[in-house]
Amino acid sequence: MFDPADYPFLILVGSLAAFWLSSSVGCWLGKRTGQIEERNREDFKFVLGGTLTLLGLIVGFTFSMSVERYNQRKNYEEEEANAIGTEYLRADLLPAADAANVRSLLTNYLAQRMADYRSRDRQLLRQIEIETARLQASMWSAISAPAAAQPTPVMALVVAGMNDVLNSQGYTQAAWRNRVPIEAWALLGLISIFCNLMIGYGAQGKSPALLLILPVVLSISLFLIADIDSPRRGLVRVRPQNLQSLADSLHSAPNP
Repeated sequence: MFDPADYPFLILVGSLAAFWLSSSVGCWLGKRTGQIEERNREDFKFVLGGTLTLLGLIVGFTFSMSVERYNQRKNYEEEEANAIGTEYLRADLLPAADAANVRSLLTNYLAQRMADYRSRDRQLLRQIEIETARLQASMWSAISAPAAAQPTPVMALVVAGMNDVLNSQGYTQAAWRNRVPIEAWALLGLISIFCNLMIGYGAQGKSPALLLILPVVLSISLFLIADIDSPRRGLVRVRPQNLQSLADSLHSAPNP
């Protein structure tokens, strides 16, 4: 399903057009109704100031939400790398043949997880998801059989490590789906339009360039929020730095 929040540049262009149009409509209404009477001008400024303050609070709140979710995605990427690296080491506790099989599966699984972070193509992502699910089933089977044959505390440690690997991927997927709610976007857009309308209404006789200031500032703010909140389409994305560092260390390490 098409989600505009996944396309930050679309948010930038669309919001700039909508806000500028709102300012222009407000200016047109101001010219039609005439100058604001002096006794009402102070009341208008008071309402406008309160509305702009509310808008600033909502922008700050929404930005904080997007940054919090971005940091959460970064933390789970680090936890995934730690879980995979720990289980790779714990594979030494398995019999030699099983250990080699588990290490091979973990290496392939690590490559799929890095590809999932980097890819933007929906079809490729679907293939990655299928391969990831297959590898997860294979990894669990690779440690469940020896654990059932030899139910010792040491084997329980290996099983717990694999459980952490599988759980960390689930937590990551949940964090990537945890986005700024559509209700927050709707409220932010509605108040932004209303503020621009009021700015245009009160800018009678002022330079038309002044009507562009608030639309530009707000559009850039919404673009930044959408960019940080978009896991795959944004410029500010979570790079699999820890997963890549783990892959490099595994490739450079001597084979057991």
